[in-house]
Amino acid sequence: MPLFAFYCRDGEHGAVFREHTEDALHKHFAEHSEDFAVAGPLAKGDAIVGSLLIIKADDEAGAREKLEAIPYFSVGVWQSIRADEFRPLFGEWAQDLAE
Repeated sequence: MPLFAFYCRDGEHGAVFREHTEDALHKHFAEHSEDFAVAGPLAKGDAIVGSLLIIKADDEAGAREKLEAIPYFSVGVWQSIRADEFRPLFGEWAQDLAE
């Protein structure tokens, strides 16, 4: 299944929005874990500045639907989102996909 990388940068009030949505986020990931190859925060020192999500989907539109279902999306944690198809070539992920 294709993978899509979403590089999401937090907006000005991202930390506050994250705090108020954390429980819903964890519940969402528990219910939809099969949709993600990996997902987690991006940090600069002690500050969370965004998120990186590798989403499994048939196409980018399907991956975007899964992204938009994440609670952080609906409350506006992320100010900007970049998306590209991700094709692992080297490293542990690439080896796991080849098996």
